[in-house]
Amino acid sequence: MSEGAPSTIRWGIMGPGGMSGGFVRDLAHAPGAVVTAVAGRDPEKTKSFAEKHGILRTHGSAAGLAADPEVDIVYIGTIHPVHKENVLECLAGGKHVLCEKPFTMDADEAREIEAAAAGKGLFVMEAMWTRFLPPIAAVRKWLADGAVGEIKLLKAEFGFDAGWNPEGRLLNKQLGGGALLDAGIYPVSFASFVFGAQPSRIQSTVEIGETGVDERFSLLFDYEGGAAASLHASIRLGMNNDAWIYGTKGRIHIPGFLWTRRAELHIDGQEPVIAEDNRDFSGHAYQAIEAMDCIRSSRTASDIMPLNETVEIMGTLDAIRAQWGLEHGSF
Repeated sequence: MSEGAPSTIRWGIMGPGGMSGGFVRDLAHAPGAVVTAVAGRDPEKTKSFAEKHGILRTHGSAAGLAADPEVDIVYIGTIHPVHKENVLECLAGGKHVLCEKPFTMDADEAREIEAAAAGKGLFVMEAMWTRFLPPIAAVRKWLADGAVGEIKLLKAEFGFDAGWNPEGRLLNKQLGGGALLDAGIYPVSFASFVFGAQPSRIQSTVEIGETGVDERFSLLFDYEGGAAASLHASIRLGMNNDAWIYGTKGRIHIPGFLWTRRAELHIDGQEPVIAEDNRDFSGHAYQAIEAMDCIRSSRTASDIMPLNETVEIMGTLDAIRAQWGLEHGSF
């Protein structure tokens, strides 16, 4: 910890919704974390959230959180189209930021935030919680050690049936709906994690639904050197949500990879190596711990989920949507 860095980190919460509720509950498992304020556009919903989670201070906007002297870092759990606005307001007020995925609506917005964060010298990270789970940390080490040899293929998917609600967030273009920005970002980001690069070629198929959003898609990523990733996601179709990494010496299986409690290393001719996590909470605390460690050590970016990689991933999402001719409306 750098000299003078606080052991206690004070969190503000932007957006009193379900994602924020889960995050706040998990902060009980992040040593030194305390929630001091919450903000939202709906005063009654914000007040109810504060009372439920024992939060003393409420605000009506991200600007209110940014002006609060009792807040060090803001977790942003609002809908996709307002992420950029919320992050920039918090940075302008001198607050560090942990912003839910997708980080922004496109790469241009992400680059704008990157520049603002650099100008202020503040920590900003996308809340890609999967990367910080203990089984995924084990996978990271296996990959770094070359345990399965040269990686040739990744298969990953995340799909669920959200039902039919054309006015709801998932199926509404103006609210940033669609499979790619919601479910699909998980396998796309996981591919970036596995290969450490964005694809050199992208092939895709998509099903555009009645509301004009992508309800299901399949991607084939090609990488320099001949490796590939087969990725699938849906918001209208249930999937098994596993990931498989295949190498020249073996394979890695990650059941329910985005929230996993288990990873399996299978080396040809050897007994499997199992990495398990017996946590009694959902797992969002691990990304909060990383954010707080970065702040305490005066780092403005995480090595595990660096901001420049987030910008690159948003560029990949832009390229995919360009193939589909898909644009989102204004919020």
